[in-house]
Parts: sequence; structure tokens; C-alpha cells
Amino acid sequence: MSNKTNLHSVITGTGSYIPENVITGASFLNSTFYDNGVALEKDINEVINKFAEITEILERRYVDEDIVNSDIAAIAAQRAIDDAGIDKESLDHIIFCHNFGDVRSGSNRMDILPSLAAKVKQTLHIKNPDCVAYDIIFGCPGWVQGAIQANYLIQSGDAKRVMVIGAETLSRITDPHDRDSMIFSDGAAAVIFEAQDSENPLGIIAHKTQTFAVDYASLLVMGKSNNPNESNGNTYLKMNGRKLYEFAVINVPQVVKKAIDKAGIDISDIKTVFIHQANGKMDTAIMKRLFKLYDLDTVPENLVPMTISWLGNSSVATIPTLLDLVLKGKVEGYKVKKGEYAVFASVGAGMHINAFVYRF
Repeated sequence: MSNKTNLHSVITGTGSYIPENVITGASFLNSTFYDNGVALEKDINEVINKFAEITEILERRYVDEDIVNSDIAAIAAQRAIDDAGIDKESLDHIIFCHNFGDVRSGSNRMDILPSLAAKVKQTLHIKNPDCVAYDIIFGCPGWVQGAIQANYLIQSGDAKRVMVIGAETLSRITDPHDRDSMIFSDGAAAVIFEAQDSENPLGIIAHKTQTFAVDYASLLVMGKSNNPNESNGNTYLKMNGRKLYEFAVINVPQVVKKAIDKAGIDISDIKTVFIHQANGKMDTAIMKRLFKLYDLDTVPENLVPMTISWLGNSSVATIPTLLDLVLKGKVEGYKVKKGEYAVFASVGAGMHINAFVYRF
């Protein structure tokens, strides 16, 4: 048996599900947004255009009414299994990263019993009882944390193949009377990590996670509708956008630097950054600040692939979806080469920040 310290967590398959329903800015022309309990009097076109300018989101995707989160996750999972060319029964773990479980159309109630990972295992007809299926609830950084968890399992020698899914249907839990609802989107992606024995650094080579709960957990919460006349008892995803932006721009670069330094490489060695697609301008600011930490004034071109303009923010699904699209040549100007280093980084509810350095 090989020395477990030489076991590396390597990506061998990816798959994604991008809903076909394209929701443009024009879809919100009949919306009534409220702020502090008062309906906004600004021209709705102005509100929509200003939002697009701030976030760089022009379109987002919503799932069909008859499907739920575990359904789209199962599609992405099957695509990842096919891509890896493996027997599904050989999976040791299925880790499903989400925040709201299955939420049915027309409802605002969350269903996480059984776990969504168990539902996916059932849908895929994986009979092997040694394939352990469980969920991680970790805000938008959930998929990155799931990958870190997979790495622990593989490096311990306990697992050889782990599938990490990130999927969400945020359209089902957004407040139609809140401008911020235009940020959120639906989607799913799955990635298979396998143990590979190598004397050289390969796969996930370093990671760092931090939780800033005491002062910042309230930046993303569930709360009542902005519409003071709503009385159905529903709660919706709410965020303090301005403070969240400031928090992320200040703290994310520090965590990413810790991961890069832990890997023992230089920022110039990083050829691709897979960053959570939360807000286009925020991601640009984070990258500028990261390079400033290394006394560099410019961020290299073609370093950060972005899909937010046409896919919006699908929370835990953004990074694995981005990875799948890049690996399959579907993000113009971006591809990864063997031996290159990449960084995966995210931030979100908790507040959690995480990052890992990966060598292809």
C-alpha cells in the first residue's frame, strides 16, 4: 500500500447543469422594489440599469417550475461521472453543498430530509452502501469547502473517489420586492476528485478557511419581505450589500494569500483564478487587492474567467460550473495546462472565506 502522504486529490471529471430559462433585466420591468418599507419611486429602467452596472450581471438563469435542486444536481452528477469514465458504484462519498435544500415552485419551504446527497444517490441508483452521502451547509463557499473536505478524506487513505456537488435554486427564496433579488440565479455542477499517488505536488496542494461570525454573520441572513404589506410568513435571502462588499474586498485577498504562501509558490505561478461569481466589480477589486499584497500594481490579463454577466450568482454552483466550462473550452480565452497552478476562492454567508491552490 502506498504511503498516504503521497496521495493527492486530483480532478478527473466535471459536469454542470445550466438552466435554459434566461432571465434578462427586462424580466424585472414590472417589479415593485421597496427600500425601508417604501416603494421606490425611481424609474424601473434606471434601477435595473444601475444594478447591472454595479454587479455586471446582465442575465441570470432560473430552473423550470417542475424541478428542484436535487434534480439538477443529479443531472450534473451524472455528467461528471460520464466525464470521469468511472463506475458510479466506485464512489466513496457524495458531498452535496447547498444552502436551502429542495424548494418547490410556488413554495418558500425548505426540504432537507433526507439529505440532498442521499436524494442524488437514490436518483443515480447507486446501490453501494459504502458510498456515503451527506450535505454541507456553508454559504456560497460551500463547494470549495466540500473540495477541502474531499481532500481530507483522500489524504487520510479512507477514500479514493469523492464527488463534490454545488447546486442551488436561489430563484425560489428571493424576495421579488428586493433589488438584490436580481443578483441570484440557479444552477448545478459536480466535480469528481480521485486519489493519485505522486512524488510531485499535484491536485489540491494547500488550502485555507476562515470564519468571521461574531461581527459579520448578520451580513447575509433570512428575513421578511421588503414589502411591508406581505403577511404570508415567508422569509427570504437578505444581505447588507455595501458592508458585504467592503468585508470581502478587505478579507478575501488575505485568505487567498495565506493559501498561496502555504503552497510555497509565488503569485506569478498562478495561471487561473476560479473565484466565486458574486459581483463582477467586487471580484475585480478583490484581485487588485490580492496583487497589491505582493506589491504588484496590475492583475495579469486572462487570469480570472468570469461567467457572472450571463449566469448570475448561483451561490455554491458558481465555481464548479465555471471550472466545468473552462475545462470544456466554453469560456473564450481560457484554458488550463498540465503543470499549471490555479486558485479557487470563495466568500459568503457565515461569514466564511476559503481558498485552495490546485496544480493541474
